[in-house]
Amino acid sequence: MTSASHSPVTSAAVMLKADDLPAFCPNPKMPLWNHHPRVFLDVRHDGKARCPYCGTEYQLEPGTVLHGH
Repeated sequence: MTSASHSPVTSAAVMLKADDLPAFCPNPKMPLWNHHPRVFLDVRHDGKARCPYCGTEYQLEPGTVLHGH
């Protein structure tokens, strides 16, 4: 018996600008059949985050300046 792999199959990271925040997944560009419950992702600390549902990686574009509230 083989074990199923739970490795996400994803393409390159989704690059984000300051105007794209707060980051969430699924993002508006994803096809409807691929939707899962919306989850907000914190990219403020590391500049990147991975969706716990589908494994899509989100990353801030280099040089992106985050604005505080």
